[in-house]
Order: sequence, then structure tokens, then C-alpha cells
Amino acid sequence: MTSTPIRTELHTGWTVRRSHGPAPKEIAGRSIPASVPGCVHTDLSGASLIPDPYLDDNEALLAWIGLVDWTYETTFEWSPNGHTRHDLVFDGLDTVATVRLNGHVVLDVANQHRSYRVDVREALIDGTNRLEVAFRSPVRYADAQSQALSPRPRAYPTPFEAIRKSACSFGWDWGIATATSGIWRPVRLESWSVARIAEVRLSALPVDGHGRLSAQVRVEREAHAPALTLTAEVGGARVAVPVSGDSAEVVVDVPDAALWWPVGYGEQPLYDAAFVLSGAARAVDTAARRVGFRSVEWNTAPDADGTPFTLVVNGQAVFVKGVNWIPDDALFPRVDRARYERRLRQAVVANLNLIRVWGGGIYESEDFYELCDELGLLSWQDFLFACAAYPEEEPIRSEVEAEAREQIVRLSAHPSLVLLTGNNENLWGYEDWGWKTELDGKTWGAYYYHELFPALIGELAAHVPYSPGSPFSPNGDHPNAEPHGTMHLWEQWNRRDYVTYREHRPRFVAEFGWQGPPTWTTMTRAISDEPLTPESPGMIVHQKAAEGNVKLTRGLLPHFRVPNDTETWHWAMQLNQANAVGFALEHFRSWAPRTMGAVVWQLNDCWPVTSWAAVDGDGRLKPLWHALKNAFAPRVVTVQPRDSGLAAVFGNDTAEDWTGEVLLRRLSFDGAELASSAVAVAVPARSSATVPLPADVATATDAAAELVVAEIGDVRGFWFFVEPRESALAAAEVSVDTAVVDGGAEVRVTAESLVRDLSLLPDRVHPDAYTEDGLITLLPGETATFLVRHPQGIDPSGFASSAVVRTANELVTREHV
Repeated sequence: MTSTPIRTELHTGWTVRRSHGPAPKEIAGRSIPASVPGCVHTDLSGASLIPDPYLDDNEALLAWIGLVDWTYETTFEWSPNGHTRHDLVFDGLDTVATVRLNGHVVLDVANQHRSYRVDVREALIDGTNRLEVAFRSPVRYADAQSQALSPRPRAYPTPFEAIRKSACSFGWDWGIATATSGIWRPVRLESWSVARIAEVRLSALPVDGHGRLSAQVRVEREAHAPALTLTAEVGGARVAVPVSGDSAEVVVDVPDAALWWPVGYGEQPLYDAAFVLSGAARAVDTAARRVGFRSVEWNTAPDADGTPFTLVVNGQAVFVKGVNWIPDDALFPRVDRARYERRLRQAVVANLNLIRVWGGGIYESEDFYELCDELGLLSWQDFLFACAAYPEEEPIRSEVEAEAREQIVRLSAHPSLVLLTGNNENLWGYEDWGWKTELDGKTWGAYYYHELFPALIGELAAHVPYSPGSPFSPNGDHPNAEPHGTMHLWEQWNRRDYVTYREHRPRFVAEFGWQGPPTWTTMTRAISDEPLTPESPGMIVHQKAAEGNVKLTRGLLPHFRVPNDTETWHWAMQLNQANAVGFALEHFRSWAPRTMGAVVWQLNDCWPVTSWAAVDGDGRLKPLWHALKNAFAPRVVTVQPRDSGLAAVFGNDTAEDWTGEVLLRRLSFDGAELASSAVAVAVPARSSATVPLPADVATATDAAAELVVAEIGDVRGFWFFVEPRESALAAAEVSVDTAVVDGGAEVRVTAESLVRDLSLLPDRVHPDAYTEDGLITLLPGETATFLVRHPQGIDPSGFASSAVVRTANELVTREHV
């Protein structure tokens, strides 16, 4: 008998065909080559049968895809291989499907968010085997289930709460509706004998100066299997224990194990943990994980200001510099490890330390969480419930428990995971969005958030912190109460000017944001309108927010006039997005430690769209990305209004004390010094300090033509007494020099006048050109140097173009608006 398991991927030879529904004639009768993992959109596109769904109004043109039943088929060869057990394993099916092997129904599924394993030894034949996966239309299924379970309130028309499929696949206020189907994650045949490792539950914690790995291993075994032993090895230490029944518990202590830290707080040492299951003196199965030793908790002990929400890692309080994450492509299988790494490295360079995986998307692949472990990016994972009341009845109830069990075990092994959250905004929705009346006594998900999830985490991963929702008040107050726990702030974007962020001092802000268009290259690649205007048809298709353009205009007008041409409009809206979020982040950070984190909505996009993202759907950096990098820098100084007047507020998110002399100056726009003061300042490590400005520095004589500069070393903050549109800011007078350097081009911009928010838009020269510096304010006579990375063979002088070199000045002087 063979002892080593045999795992055979079943990824070749697949076809897909329409089995029922409104497909065009050229598709209805065809069997189309299919990719696995993949989805029907990528298969139809790969066969040149549909246009790119992301371009122009192709979304509407392809809406029929979600109304069709699709069937995937392949064949594979199999012969008896010495094993007694043969399991068909799907890591992910999207979503409602019947699986047949050689005509036998072996599996019925209805959940994208879990894997499936089924014993198929009775259905296998020696020779050619036929495997079929027949998907039902997700739109029709969701509609039918909504009626069967009773309709419930939700944020968008399609009843996504009635199907365990990614909510945003039916569209969101930043997302295209695809409602796709497919075998979206790997599929394989696993053959084994005697026993296999079915589940490994891990915790890796520092204990008394060493690392302690605790593992609970669940075993599936044949009825007459011999006595089994589990051996665990990590960090050079090895422990073997007998398997009792179908489980074993093992504890391995690793002397002098190094601690795992978030990025910016230390290193991220990872240890390979190996598990070997043996019977009759031979290995029958193995499993491997990578672990990091660290402790984590969220301090929610009430204090004089309410209820904090402070992350503590290895005993060290961490100011969270976060972003919300949505699926990086609306066609999920297209996101591979390389793409995850590009996006997460962009987050690290922007000085971020936490990624919140939002509850309307997916549980990302292992690649995502492994990269977070490696990069030191903390991860906060919502359970997949968002902006809707969810039924607690069957069949949803059992599916929710099954997916939660699987994902808790899978994710809890990662040192980067610091929080599991029950849902996105559902507790808030129940209180404030009229749900109680509309539900009329129906269930809405409270059982999941308050009972099921905490019980499962206690059983499976007690070391992982849990919050019932976001936002959430730990002391039982209104879920979005400002003095307690986490808060979402959306009144500014929806109704109010961004300067009103200053009215709020939340303990932790878990969502807020501002919209802006994608980069020019991304926008014009996706939209072919002629003329291209903010209201042209393609632009409206790629603006999903309710009254999105109205809110963009309303949000711009207090600060800048609305430009008349599309290119300047594009720059104005991008800059206003960056300024709005940067303004808020500087304010929130200035109130640390009362406020101990800000999680911006959002890091990324899933297609080319006007949205809240810092990185657009083609992976290009928007000015907002530079605002994040600047506001979340390890050391910052900003000028903030306080009850007694203006003050310089210092944020030191480093492990060393920050001492020096801060120079406080009031200047005219031509650079003349009107008042100044020098003050010694000492900012302890991981702390803040506030220095009031002297009255002569803080008080303008000509508010429209003056500013305040607070400067310590090479760290600088500014205060302008009036909004740009009301100021005397003149056209930017700059000289630009460019040169070829290793890796791209050096662009040196020298200001002959005051220049606000100097930025480069290098994609206007080449789609792959980018810079990691931006939003720089220069006083007269100062120079900023940008490194623009780009492919070889580009004339660097192009980066001196007025289409590339942009400033706030041009949005103030009337000849440009």
C-alpha cells in the first residue's frame, strides 16, 4: 500500500458552455475553452467572444452573463494507485453548482466563501473520467432565495444577502457588476490511505522569553488505521505526541524565538512549522505553516474620554495607519501573488501598517496573508457581511457556520492577523437606516455577530481578537458613537465640507474617504468618449457613487473653482481628494493618543473608475497615495487649531526620542519673514507633543497672502489662513531640469514663487512611469527633486511638460479655470 498522498491538479482540458439563459447566438451553441482557476468572463474574453467588460459601457452590454447557467466540463485519466481513499477537492466554486463525476452527482454547493471535499471513490473509473460542474445563474438564484427567505433591506438592488457570494460582484458604489460564475480556485484529486491531516489550528505566542507554538490537529483516519503519531517541528525544536481518536494537541517551545513586529516597529521573523503524521513507522501525511511569535490585544478599557480602541502588539501600543482593501480585480481569479505583492508593497511605501479586508469582498488567498506576514502589514479581516440585513435561517445559517469555521482556522495562523470583525456597517444600519421598521421582526444577522462568531473564535482561535462589527462601540452605546470604539465618518463626503472633520475626535476611525478620478492614462484607456467630459456617457458609467459628480463638485467649491476643461478638472478633483484625506489624517493623528488609528477608504480599485482609491484600477498611484505617504510619515509636524489658538503638533512614530529646535515663522507669499520664534521641543518615542504658536506668528495681517511654517530639521508643516480660492496665490513660477539617472529620470523643480502641492503626473509621458514623491509645497527659491521610474528609452524632457508638472496654483489663478 502506498503511504504518501497523491495530489493531482485538475486544471487542464476544461470547456464551458451555456446550458440555459439568454446568451447570444454565437455563444449559445458553443463549447469554449476554459481556464481553471478562472471564471466565465475571462473564458469568454479569452475566446474573443465578448469585449473587455471594463471599457466604456460594456458592463451593461454583458449583463446577460449573470443570468445564464454555465456548465464546465473536463476529462482526466485515473487508474488505481494503491490508495484506498480518493477525494475531489475544490478550493473555491463561484457559486451555486452541481458537480457530477461520470454522471453521478457528488456535490451540490452554494457558497463561494468555502472549500469542498468529497469522497469520490465509488464514482471513479479506471481510464477516462468525466467531471462536470454545472453552475446556476447567481442573479436568478439570489432573487429566488430572497423570496424564499423574505426580502431584507440592503444597500443595492440585487439581493446579495440571500446568496453566499461576494456582495460586490453584483456591483457597488465603486464596482462593476459582473455576477460571474466559475471554478475560481484550484481543484484537485487527492488520494490517500490510513489517515490524513484534516485541520491544523495554531497559535504562536511569546511566553517567558521564548516562543510557544500550540497546535490542535484534527485527523481523518480509516476505521482500521494503526496507532498514529504526530510530530511537530519549529525553530529546531521537535515534539512528538500520540493521536487520540481523531485529534492531537502538541506544544513546542522555541528558545530565544525573535518577536514578529508590525512594519515600522521591528522585524518580521517567520519560522517554518512542519507537522508529520505517522502510522506503522512511516509518514502518511504532512502539513506546513509559517508562523511568527507575537502577542496582540485591543485595549478597550473605559477611560475619562470614553472607550478607546488601541492596538497593542507585544506590549507596545500601535498607532494604526490603515487602509481598507477591496478585491483588486472584479474578476477575482486574475489576481495572482505578484499582483498582491505589487499592491501591498505600494501600501508599505506609503507608510501604512494595516490592511482591513472589507466585508463585501472575499476572503483573499493565502498569498495575500503570507505577504502581509512577510511585509509586516497587519491584517484586519471582516467576516463577509456588508451593508445589508442577513437571514439567519437555513440554508444560509449552516453555510455561514461552515465558511466561518474554515476561515477562522485558516487565517488565525497568520501573525499579521490582529482582528476579526463580524460585519461592515450592519450594526449601524440596524440602528439608523430604517431597518427595524422594514424588517418587521425578521432576522438580520445579530445571531452571527453576537453569538456564532465569538463562540467559534473561542473554540478555534481564542488568541484572535474579535469585534462584532465596524463601526462598533464596546460598551454598548450606539455603534457609531464617537467617544467609543470604532467610527465611520461619511457625512463629509456625502454632505459636508472636509474641514468639518475637525469637529470629530474619534477614538479610532475605521472608514472615511473622498473620491477622485483615476490617473489620466487609466481613465482614457477605459473611456473613449469624444468629447470626454465629466458628464459624458462613459464617465458616468465609470462613476458608481450616488450623485458622485455632484458631490465632487460640491466638495471642490469651498477650496477651488471648478475648471472648464476636462484635463484641469481631472487634476482638480484628484488634488481635492488628496487634500481632503490628508487634512483628515493630519487632524486625527494630532489627537493621538486619544485617537489611535485611521483606516482610509480605500487603498485599491477593482476596475477603472472614479472612486475613493489611492491606487487606481490599473495599479497606478493617484495623488491620494502621496497624501497617505506624507500624513503617515514616521515623523510629522502639522499646524492645528486648538482652543487657545494655533499650535504645532508633532507626531513621532519611531522608537527614538525626537528632539530639536522648531522654527515657527509667519511668511508672506513672496517669502518675506513677518514673525518668527524658535522653541526647543522633545517628543518621546511613539508619542506626540504640542507647542502653542506665539500670537505674532499665529495672527495674520493679510490672511489672503500669508502662511505659517513650522519646521524641525527636514520635517515641515504649513498653515494657510484662507482657502486657496480666496487667497492671493499667483501662478506658479518654476524652472524644471531633467536628467537620466539609474532607474529612470531625475526631475528638479525650482520655485521662483510660492508653489502649493507640487506634483508630477508622469503617466502622461508613459503609462508605466511613476514617482513616489508628490504634494510638495515650496517656498520661493526652494527646489524639489523627484525620481521618476520608467522604462528605458524615454526622453526625460517630457517630464517637464505642463501636463506633467501640476500645482494647486493653476486652480486658483483665473486663467486656468
